[in-house]
Amino acid sequence: MASFKSWISALRPRTLFLAIATALCGSSIAYSVDMFSATDKFSGIVCILTLAIATILQLLSNMANDLGDYQHGTDITGERVGPQRTVQSGAITPKQMKRGIMIAISLATIVGLLLIYIALQFMSIKYMLVFLILGAASIVAAIKYTAGKNPYGYKGMGDIFSFVFFGLVSVVGTYFLHTHTIDCRPWLPAIGLGLLTVAVLNLNNMRDIENDKKSGKITIPVRIGIKNAKIYHSALTIGALVCFTIYSFIYACHWYQYLYLLCFLIFIKLLINIFRITENRLLDPYLKYTSMGTFILSVCFSICINL
Repeated sequence: MASFKSWISALRPRTLFLAIATALCGSSIAYSVDMFSATDKFSGIVCILTLAIATILQLLSNMANDLGDYQHGTDITGERVGPQRTVQSGAITPKQMKRGIMIAISLATIVGLLLIYIALQFMSIKYMLVFLILGAASIVAAIKYTAGKNPYGYKGMGDIFSFVFFGLVSVVGTYFLHTHTIDCRPWLPAIGLGLLTVAVLNLNNMRDIENDKKSGKITIPVRIGIKNAKIYHSALTIGALVCFTIYSFIYACHWYQYLYLLCFLIFIKLLINIFRITENRLLDPYLKYTSMGTFILSVCFSICINL
């Protein structure tokens, strides 16, 4: 039987900062609308459930990634720098990992259906079908990144799917479940957090670029090279800053509601260090730093927009 430590390694809890950040952002924007327009649409239970499903989907993605890289022999070279893949190392068997993935799928389905049940009071059949499709697509996207036949992560498509499902869908979907409306308000923060989510993935791919080349995993850094991947990383970071800044120009009423933008000093510092690094393996800690920075940004943003 796999040890508790092995399962913790497979679940990679350091990635959960991103999942929590996006769901928190969507709820905080909905709360700000409630506070300043005297409506009563923010729901505590929706906030909890969206945080839960975002976390479950991230864990599902992590387990599927562990199994998928084993299935495709990505870690067989032994040159991978990040956390040891538990299936490849034998700490968890493929059968056990598949069972863990099925449990995560079941939990995601239950929480998703609970959210739709709560939404029955305001959601039309059309929107219910959209959310059912998005929920199913999110589960499939989490699994198909590296697992199964023709995984999109091996074709350089991981960035697009991460941006859409762990950025746009998470933030805008959470906002909609609170407010019952689709408007312009959540889109800029959703795009900003989506770009930072892609930045974390890009760091992972820059770190593993040599191993991925040898195993046939064609990520964006493999396609464009490490130098251009760092320029790409800069564009993702600056793009996120621009999105949040424009949001504040549009919606902020007081100077102190801009204070959260100071969090971008973290990302600028990280960016400077990333450009100075010449050994790709040394990029590994920056995945955690960027994830935590994104979480801190989301928390500070949530506080400032509700002051």
